[in-house]
Amino acid sequence: MYVVLVYDINQEKQGQKRWAHVFKICKKYLTHIQNSVFEGEISKVQIEKLQQELKPYIDKHLDSVIIFKSRQEKWLDKEFWGKEEDMTSFFL
Repeated sequence: MYVVLVYDINQEKQGQKRWAHVFKICKKYLTHIQNSVFEGEISKVQIEKLQQELKPYIDKHLDSVIIFKSRQEKWLDKEFWGKEEDMTSFFL
């Protein structure tokens, strides 16, 4: 499946360290496209692994992670408003 993952890590309670861990883990599974936004093809098993790896670094009272799912990238329209930096343009 194709996903877009966005996260917001609060700076309280060592937020900068938690943010760094979340960023590094997400980068293992998905392509970094903008600030706290990742996208890419991923299996259900990989999503479960990603979630388990992120769990220790996400404070449920301060942070949020949102995953938008689609069957395939072709079912998702992407528009750029403003500066266009399509870091996924190298994909065929």
